[in-house]
Amino acid sequence: MRQQVVCFWLQLKILLFSPFEGFLAVVFPLMFATAALLVYQVNGDPAAMLYAGIGAAAMGIWTSQTVSATTLVQRERRAGTLELVVAAPTPFSLVLLPITFAMAAIGLYSVVATILWDWWLFDIALQVENWPLFVLSILMAAVTIALFGFLLSVSAVRYRTSWALGAALEYPGWLLCGFVVPLDLLPAVLRPVSWLLAPTWAVEGMRAAAAGESPWGDLAICAAVGLAYAALAAWLGVRLITSARRDATLALT
Repeated sequence: MRQQVVCFWLQLKILLFSPFEGFLAVVFPLMFATAALLVYQVNGDPAAMLYAGIGAAAMGIWTSQTVSATTLVQRERRAGTLELVVAAPTPFSLVLLPITFAMAAIGLYSVVATILWDWWLFDIALQVENWPLFVLSILMAAVTIALFGFLLSVSAVRYRTSWALGAALEYPGWLLCGFVVPLDLLPAVLRPVSWLLAPTWAVEGMRAAAAGESPWGDLAICAAVGLAYAALAAWLGVRLITSARRDATLALT
């Protein structure tokens, strides 16, 4: 537990002073939320604007995780420290996990910033009937997206080009998770993919809590999917590290 806390705190301080992460966490969520809400503003439907506003608040957590998590191992590889991290007594998965949680913590800022931005720029007053459950749903989104980032970062150990997967998932994830578009509008073949993404259920929980409905069913599914991410990432971590050691593919050369 001490290792997790120390690693989380150190990585959080690094991210707070990183120009790239700062731009990713501060500017990107506001820019994309503005674009989404300008599209919805055309019809002048307050309910649709509120729907998009809640989803846009969670987009920043997804963005801060998908791109950064997949490049995490690549940055260690370029710095020449990946071999040291893998050879350390602490299991490699337990090194990556708190780093992805630190990235998700940075993403939580974007939730608050986006909600305030929606209010100031678009006059969208966030009406929440149950604030405790709404906040719980946001935290559940952050945790499960961090676990998804954990899974993505583990895959980059063995396959160097897998860092591009995060960039490829960023924008489709906004649609597949129902951040700004109702899942009913997606093709039927894509809906099972949405159900396998934990943020889908977290955002549904946020909307249910805001409407005064019970989000517990959505949050339970969200937690189950997040735990599946963690279990799969822990298993892959062992298998991929063993494979990389056997084939000598950790280093750049």
